[in-house]
Amino acid sequence: MANEPEKQPETSRPAVTGREVAQYLRRHPDFLVRNPELLRVLTPPSHQRGDSVVDMQQFMVERQRREIDRLRESYHELIEVSRGNLSTQSRIHAGVLSLLSARTFEHLIDIVTHELAHTLGADAVTLGVEGEQRSLPRSFRGVVFVLRPGQIDGLLGPDHDILLRPHPHGDTEVVFGPAAGIIRSDALLRLRISAMAPQCLLAIGSRRADYFHPQQGTELLSFLARALEHSLRMWLDLPQPA
Repeated sequence: MANEPEKQPETSRPAVTGREVAQYLRRHPDFLVRNPELLRVLTPPSHQRGDSVVDMQQFMVERQRREIDRLRESYHELIEVSRGNLSTQSRIHAGVLSLLSARTFEHLIDIVTHELAHTLGADAVTLGVEGEQRSLPRSFRGVVFVLRPGQIDGLLGPDHDILLRPHPHGDTEVVFGPAAGIIRSDALLRLRISAMAPQCLLAIGSRRADYFHPQQGTELLSFLARALEHSLRMWLDLPQPA
């Protein structure tokens, strides 16, 4: 059996001296800024002991104050968001209850086009249907907007049912009619009522630019759309969509 080669002794790395650490820190004065976690394990001086000594304790106290201020600001933002969510939830629930209270199909359309905006805290709510103007009952003309076939896909995208826009484009007149001039943000909701009915669009507009934005959750708006779909389907005696 061949003799195994002798292992070479490991070369020990010389220990880093305090002087070398000090020299490194002088060459990299932002080292602690880039590695703030080290402040948790360092032992700072208890007070200022001269111009040549950096008061690390004061540095850490200031950093802690900034962190507390940041957490306080985040806390207040969370409280405001929670309050806003509760308010939105209450408005959506009230809107759904108003839809369910409709006594006739015509009453349901009237609730959507005249009452729902106030209930939701919005400035305009409209209902659009894809089709032709002459196919719309005379009593709904001027109240329900007629959209071209495929126009809802063009607005939302074929794979989307909800679109929140903080800055609507030039198509607001198609969706909101005379109210388009005041709309600064809107929510567009696709309504899939039945395979035997054309697609519809529920549009909610606000004069506030921040009322709708893409970062908002859409669960409550989706719930409102599904409730309206159900009500329209019931009054028109239509089957469920496939």
